[in-house]
Amino acid sequence: MGNRSGLIFSLLMSAAFLPHANAEEVSDATFRCLNDMTAVRHFYVDNLLGNIEETVAVANNPKGGRYPEGAVVQLVPSEAMVKREPGFNPATNDWEFFELAVSPEGTAIDKRGFAEVVNKFGGNCFACHVQAEPQWDLICDNNHGCAPIPLTRGMITAIQKTDPRCEPVELTDEDKANLKALQAALAAG
Repeated sequence: MGNRSGLIFSLLMSAAFLPHANAEEVSDATFRCLNDMTAVRHFYVDNLLGNIEETVAVANNPKGGRYPEGAVVQLVPSEAMVKREPGFNPATNDWEFFELAVSPEGTAIDKRGFAEVVNKFGGNCFACHVQAEPQWDLICDNNHGCAPIPLTRGMITAIQKTDPRCEPVELTDEDKANLKALQAALAAG
């Protein structure tokens, strides 16, 4: 096992055994339509404690920064990260990961936690995000050090437009083609 792989494995194992304190504060109702959040480049942010200004400032800072408690970061409707209280989980910089089921009726949390949360593509959320360079506070982007995800920007945009919790949005032909490519990728996976 290489140095980086060993570090990731050690962090995964330590994160798996840390206590999940105050977990009842985040519920299904925490998560809402992406369009009700603040768009930053190609992802969305919010803050459960009302500190959206600082959350957006960190997200837009070209040098990175530590997100404030209560920050919510979402790339797609079915996955989220929530910055918890200081000390909640030092191995994850106090982030908790969520796999969500979304429908027109709202959101249901399917999985939550740290090393145990795996997305629909079989990727472990923490294993990916821990690759981000330290100044990015575990937030992945094109140049933050994380391995690329199996989605194109066009696919991500189309997924965001089809958040079932939001008012329907007219899809372009390009959006429709990207969703078709996504379905093919999911079927092949």
